[in-house]
Amino acid sequence: MSVLSALAEGADRLTARVALEVGARLIGVQAGRGDNSSRPRRHYNDAMPDRFPLHDLHAAAGATFITPCGIELPESYGDPAAEYDAVRHAVGLIDHGNLGVLEVTGRDRAAFLHAMLSNDVKSLAPGQGCQAAFLDVHGKVEVLLLVWVLDDRILVVTPGGMAAKTNEALDRYLFSEKAYFRDATGELSMLMLAGPQALSLAERLTGTRPPDAAWANVTARLGDAEVRLVSGGRETGEAEVWVVSALADGPHVWGAALAAGARLVGSRAHESLRIEAGTPYYAHDVDDTVLLPEIPIEPWVSYTKGCYIGQEVVVRIRDRGHVNRHLRGLVLDGETLPAHGAAVFAGDTEVGRVTSTAWSFGLERPIALAYVKRQHAEPGEVVSVRAGDCAISAKVSALPFHR
Repeated sequence: MSVLSALAEGADRLTARVALEVGARLIGVQAGRGDNSSRPRRHYNDAMPDRFPLHDLHAAAGATFITPCGIELPESYGDPAAEYDAVRHAVGLIDHGNLGVLEVTGRDRAAFLHAMLSNDVKSLAPGQGCQAAFLDVHGKVEVLLLVWVLDDRILVVTPGGMAAKTNEALDRYLFSEKAYFRDATGELSMLMLAGPQALSLAERLTGTRPPDAAWANVTARLGDAEVRLVSGGRETGEAEVWVVSALADGPHVWGAALAAGARLVGSRAHESLRIEAGTPYYAHDVDDTVLLPEIPIEPWVSYTKGCYIGQEVVVRIRDRGHVNRHLRGLVLDGETLPAHGAAVFAGDTEVGRVTSTAWSFGLERPIALAYVKRQHAEPGEVVSVRAGDCAISAKVSALPFHR
């Protein structure tokens, strides 16, 4: 029995636990412990792992690695431009194994998350999902999340290293609600097919058509492995299907995807795709100093759902005010990539800060995401970015970038 069976069908917890422990040991990671069927609510795994659970497969595939934020990421597999092209024109395979996962059970799970998060959770049926933000009372972003509704539980996907912190933050608001949280980080393989052929490849592998709506999900089988197909939110700007399985089945899913024609995509190509698409990442482009309306807000919020933490600020900005800065794109001259936090200037006046940079394989020049003051945030505005002692000329771009 796979762990996905336990997640989807509520099957015997002990059998799934044993299968997980054995599978995790096979690829050299520690499985999470604990059962969410009773209090105490708090059960937190360690922080972000220093390697992906499938690290050995990346290494065997010829990956070179970088270590930002304390985790070893596959940077490329020898040709990042070809990896980029695979996602734009065929299908790539991206490992999201650094992400955290919280499993939420109990009869009040949807109602509780609905009251906490910026998007509509309560109306989601099993097999549906959404993006959502958890805000503070001032409308600033504590964390950006994905919410996947299963038959008997909800999976909340967090940025890497954020599952325990998110768990603890939400736990502070639990009183008599029947909602039980368990940190399931490291128990699932989180592989994503991306590109115009992603849906057809997922269907060819499993015999199941992935859902059309973003974050909708369905169970399927890939050989002997039970998987969950989750339609992505186009973080790369292309169609996406997450193929989520028990960690022990991750190598099987990996091998099947590559044998069917998917190409591995490292972080260098992925960052180019992500930034071109204007997709903000928590801890890169968003943190607890950022108001939710300062980023492209549409995927993250429902204006009809009712109250949630920080709602008053979000609605007041929409109806009666404005934010003082916006997350925008920058198209830079030359070939230099400015550092995270590099200052953006209009003339001699500082008007913003860079949050992410990459070489754009589509535009064939450096691009960046940056917060820019409202008066200078119109597309086409000429600015400059400081890189050491140099000033790099740049133009403000709407998001996503036009390729």
